[in-house]
Amino acid sequence: MATKKTTALRCPTCGTLVTAGDAEFPFCTDRCRVIDLGKWASGAYRISSPIHDPELLDELDGLRGAGRATSQHLDHDLDENG
Repeated sequence: MATKKTTALRCPTCGTLVTAGDAEFPFCTDRCRVIDLGKWASGAYRISSPIHDPELLDELDGLRGAGRATSQHLDHDLDENG
């Protein structure tokens, strides 16, 4: 007689054991699902990977440099007017 394998995971929000047949799978409740969605929306969760495109890296470095220059310019203006 074959045994049926049940998939079970822990709720990513609270850690409660949840089986694949549950309505809110992989979450235990709608509340946990909404909490998780809120974390994604607020930026608490991120998916990052290394950037391997040299052109994109150069562009990002240029943006970082521009941000520093603007910040330094603002600091300088505050010192003169402060």
